[in-house]
Amino acid sequence: MSSSVPAVGDRIVHKEFPPITRHRLALYCGASGDHNPIHVDIDFAKQAGFPDVFAHGMLVMGYLGQALTDAVAPSRIRSFSSRFAAITQLGAALTCEGTVTELIEQGGEKRAKVALTTKDQNGEIKLAGEAIIAL
Repeated sequence: MSSSVPAVGDRIVHKEFPPITRHRLALYCGASGDHNPIHVDIDFAKQAGFPDVFAHGMLVMGYLGQALTDAVAPSRIRSFSSRFAAITQLGAALTCEGTVTELIEQGGEKRAKVALTTKDQNGEIKLAGEAIIAL
């Protein structure tokens, strides 16, 4: 983010990620300790009624967090929250964005509220959230 103060409506976060692969899901299982077979075992996923495995929600949240910290120094982030909106399918190419929704002051510090979204290549919202950052 530049040193100038953002305005309401400014997009300050934008990052695109490559399509999610089976390999990425397997690596995330090992890194996170989340070995739920719904994310890596196609037979298990089909038995559970899904067409294929799908991404861990926390992997998608990690992408959003990375996009945020690429745009804003971690020392300036005062809060970061998100909610899961939809399953992220294998092969999804995700784009994370953040737009300033409000300029506020808390405890004498100028801050911005930032609406965050993660969408797939079809524009479907997978994750929605908010960050508060110091300006």
